[in-house]
Amino acid sequence: MDLREFDFFLPEELIAQEPVFPRDACRLMVLWREDETIEHRIFRDIVEYLEEGDVLVFNDTKVLPARLFARKEDTGGKVEMLFLGEREGRWECLLSSSRLRPGQILVLVEDPTFRFRVEERGKEWWYLTPLFPCEEAKSVLSRFGHTPTPPYVKRKDVPLEAYQTVYARVPGSVAAPTAGLHFTEELLKALQQKGVEQVMLTLHVGLGTFRPVKTERVEDHRMHEEWFTLPEESAQKIRKAKSEGKRVVAVGTTTVRALESVVRKTGSIEAFSGTTDLFIYPGFSFQVVDALITNFHLPRSTLFLLVCAFGGTAFVKRAYEEAIAKRYRFYSFGDAMLIL
Repeated sequence: MDLREFDFFLPEELIAQEPVFPRDACRLMVLWREDETIEHRIFRDIVEYLEEGDVLVFNDTKVLPARLFARKEDTGGKVEMLFLGEREGRWECLLSSSRLRPGQILVLVEDPTFRFRVEERGKEWWYLTPLFPCEEAKSVLSRFGHTPTPPYVKRKDVPLEAYQTVYARVPGSVAAPTAGLHFTEELLKALQQKGVEQVMLTLHVGLGTFRPVKTERVEDHRMHEEWFTLPEESAQKIRKAKSEGKRVVAVGTTTVRALESVVRKTGSIEAFSGTTDLFIYPGFSFQVVDALITNFHLPRSTLFLLVCAFGGTAFVKRAYEEAIAKRYRFYSFGDAMLIL
């Protein structure tokens, strides 16, 4: 499958630079797969499309304030750090400077007593050793960290709350599961009153979300592993909905990947904790998800490929053409799509 089939031109001014307020006032494009019709609504209208007994599945991961500003201790050169994770006492980070060498010391701009030793460069990130107790890592992020907004968002002082879902609970992501940003407490309450079940899973969004597809053939791309967990209570409610013919509605592509990974790893919808590198592209057979809430994504991205797999490539491409013509807002802070 040629990656060029999933390319399209997007005017730069359609890339949303800040969220809509209130969150549920953004636009909603509704795609009906059965007859390939399209409706244009407001996100809070989503209540009209969900029925009693349907199950909304959310990703309750919480975005870490993972951007840190440092400087080289010897030269004073500025270095921006994106914390990706911690393993065996070392930090995995993306660094803005390529002119680094093992043994070099980085110090935080806000507090130079927090120092890091550059160890080595992996394929896609650097390894740093914190020269302070490991248990202080979370404290460093909470005190000095900034919102890790995507590179296409030019504003760098976005409040962390604006890039956090209202139901975020479990810290661990370096990017938001953005489909969930449209939900408000009031909207969740309205859905609950209608009898729509709401369950949680956790998938920590990592570097794989940013990683572009660089292979000419779609099938040759490899995803990064991301950690996720599906609790037993959530698994039970999803199984019940499937057995009763109700719909499982995934809020976001991360939720889709987690749910479809579970059934492939366990053979059914069971509680599970582990990692996934599942890559979903056209031709994929969905076994759990019946409907999808998502944003408008980058061309040639794994997210766009997943949406094409779920909605049908030709139909989704036509919907994107219509979205561009009608000036929908794209990407993390953009408008939403509901595929039924």
